[in-house]
Amino acid sequence: MKLNIQQIVLLLLLTTTSLSSYSQLYRNPVTIPPALSGNFGELRNNHFHSGVDFKTQQVVNKPILAVEEGYVSRISVSPGGYGLALYIDHPATGHTSVYGHLNSFSDKIAAYVLEKQYELESYSVNLYPEKELLPVKRGEQIALSGNTGGSGGPHLHFEVRDTQTQDPLDALEYLAQVPDTQKPDLRGIAFYPAEGKGVINGSSNPLRLNISNAGNPLGPGSTINAWGRIGVGVKAYDRMNGQSNIYGVKYIRLFVDEEQVFSSTMDRFSFADTRMLNSFIDFEDWRRRRSFYMRSFIEPGNRLPIYEAVNRGNIDINEERDYRLRYELEDQNGNRLTYSFTVRGRQQSIPEKAHCDNHMAWNFDNSFLDLGFSLTIPVGNLYSDICYRHQSTKSSDFYSNVHQVNDKPVPLHNSAKMWIRLSSDTLLNKQNYGIVAISDNGKESWLGGDYTPGGITASIRELGGSYAISSDSTPPTITPVGAERWVSQKRILIRLSDNKSGIASFRGEINGKFVLFTHDAKSSIYTYRFDASRLPKGEPLELLFMAEDGAGNRSEQRYTLQR
Repeated sequence: MKLNIQQIVLLLLLTTTSLSSYSQLYRNPVTIPPALSGNFGELRNNHFHSGVDFKTQQVVNKPILAVEEGYVSRISVSPGGYGLALYIDHPATGHTSVYGHLNSFSDKIAAYVLEKQYELESYSVNLYPEKELLPVKRGEQIALSGNTGGSGGPHLHFEVRDTQTQDPLDALEYLAQVPDTQKPDLRGIAFYPAEGKGVINGSSNPLRLNISNAGNPLGPGSTINAWGRIGVGVKAYDRMNGQSNIYGVKYIRLFVDEEQVFSSTMDRFSFADTRMLNSFIDFEDWRRRRSFYMRSFIEPGNRLPIYEAVNRGNIDINEERDYRLRYELEDQNGNRLTYSFTVRGRQQSIPEKAHCDNHMAWNFDNSFLDLGFSLTIPVGNLYSDICYRHQSTKSSDFYSNVHQVNDKPVPLHNSAKMWIRLSSDTLLNKQNYGIVAISDNGKESWLGGDYTPGGITASIRELGGSYAISSDSTPPTITPVGAERWVSQKRILIRLSDNKSGIASFRGEINGKFVLFTHDAKSSIYTYRFDASRLPKGEPLELLFMAEDGAGNRSEQRYTLQR
């Protein structure tokens, strides 16, 4: 294989410089002054943020450039997730750059995508072009920025991945530095006595203390008397110059009496492990209070490669003296916050571990069987042992009892299989049955599931909720929007909604042939723009629009367009 001069230079850079020297390996993907709304490893619901988010001045259609020479290796179009997204492989560096939430692709890429969408007769596509098909140069415009998919506002989601493993890496280690002199901001300290092995202020319950100013010690009345084994956690964010956003903290270090007992470095993880964020954080506090405490001890089922720890970060308080603890929080630019506090070793009785009728071990397959209910949790789903508790309540509002699946929130790494028995099996169309999650205020969220004689089976991804069998027999509603202007504007707008199980699929046809309706998950509007090359000339256009929901209910509407 012959290498060009640029590839040789890049290879020399990779082999002769350290990782910390990569700061300008790639050009920035935006042409405006770089400002971030999110950083790598930031804590999100059920996952770590896998990239950096570049602000686009609160508008769409800013030019997006390839950060280095390479070729388009993947193109994704989806109503949710990354929306319109490009993946470019850079063979000289072994990296893949990712550009998400785009508004549109460059002409050559857009033409390729459109052909494939019509070939596959689907708006949502995942395409893997041959490497020779769509080469790109460093600095070439490949797209315009947008707000598509699961985006909360206009921005560019940008990633650098290891091409071989597809592990996301901290992109800021490979781009020109974004000016930042602000230290991380500490907001709270939490203490976690190990059940049956430790105690904090006479209690086995976690103690969480908010701190309004990281320069102050733990406030009055917050003396920490501990005995036995405990863990510690911290609530903290990073800040950047000139931005009101909060970001994730890259480096966390915990010291006890000047010995480092724990550190985490957020510079790489695998997508297979990203849900282990739920073990990295205090999951119960997140679910109940939407607060992110980060644990400085490691549960036995947590395999994240970001840690270095002594005794898995657990601290044994076994002497009656003051233990001096210190957190160091540091960001990508080396800005560091230090926070010191004291835990007093005071001998006190440690409450015994509560009796448990349904113990589940993190390193075994687990199951629970009750009248009208069963739960199966395969090994690899729990991060630590739990005591499972179940409650069943009769209800006339559902086709089953309401089942409380554990008394507090517990994350699962993949999923568990849940079966609920039907107390009344009266529907002719069994696909209309589905399991729903019931919130504290009674709101139902459709999970669906598979019918088997006598009950419904579905997967769940965490414990701690209430579930029952409900039904959905109402088809989606199809509503034309501005139909009188469709021909003059050469654009068809359809509003599509569903009352419970959600839209599962949709399709548009004109004169019996597939036409491409686009859709974004944040909107109920589905749009077709006239494509003269694919429409019959002169004759009326007979539109058929079809939709199906998650419970198998179908709707269709027909319209005639006179030209």
